[in-house]
Amino acid sequence: MRVVDIVLNGPEHVSALVNITNRYPYTIQLRQGRYVVDGKSILGVCSLQQSKPITLEVYSDHCDTLIEDLQPLIC
Repeated sequence: MRVVDIVLNGPEHVSALVNITNRYPYTIQLRQGRYVVDGKSILGVCSLQQSKPITLEVYSDHCDTLIEDLQPLIC
């Protein structure tokens, strides 16, 4: 499992995140406080508070290309 913190600054970042995560077969979850949502669901991602860091959890050890694609969003 890989864990990184991301920041979403507006709807264009939300859209970019969902587009990127949907390209990969891994299970991806976003965690903020006690809330956990599917990282591939635009409604789930929109339900999180975007002004605070969000923890992205990827349930795979071989996800280097996904992490590279998400680099602009990583804190």
